[in-house]
Amino acid sequence: MMTDINRRIAGRLRALRQANGWSLDRAAQATGVSKAMLGQIERGESSPTVATLWKIAAGFDISFSALLEDAPQADGVLLRSSAGGDWPTDDGSIQVRSLFPYDPALGIEFFVIELQPGACHQSEAHAAGVTEHVIPVSGSLEVCVDGRWHALAGGEGLRFAADRPHAYRNSGREPVLFHNLIHYRQTRPLPCGPAAGAL
Repeated sequence: MMTDINRRIAGRLRALRQANGWSLDRAAQATGVSKAMLGQIERGESSPTVATLWKIAAGFDISFSALLEDAPQADGVLLRSSAGGDWPTDDGSIQVRSLFPYDPALGIEFFVIELQPGACHQSEAHAAGVTEHVIPVSGSLEVCVDGRWHALAGGEGLRFAADRPHAYRNSGREPVLFHNLIHYRQTRPLPCGPAAGAL
């Protein structure tokens, strides 16, 4: 049975391909995700992992959250909750929740992430110009950039260019909760929400 989130991803992926005039073969070349997998995602037959979603977003040159949520309304005040907003994860070791989806006016999206004890999450390079800000809220977190691990305690923060492979690691015995703010260099408006196709 297709879940609501799989239905949204399927619709947005199909709309993105159509907007670009791309075949599944062309989309596979751009994203590094196989034609078979892209077809399964469009039909709602597969739940893509976080890593796969990042590849798709980078290949289409859009924000990560644009695959899953509409852009927030620009009314000046936005109250959001990350409760119950889990997005697809690789193996249950990491939970990704959106607090603020991509805002084209600001060029940012904001996530609340929980990493389980002993877990290490590898992230491939994002699009050129993408910058991440990582701030542990509870527990200690290690972040690897350019092969070097940085230890962060609660209240500390790390900013780095995310257009290179990086990783997050929890060496402790308790889950680590951290905030992840992602900033996109705005060379042109990034499609988001309905721009990727009305669902």
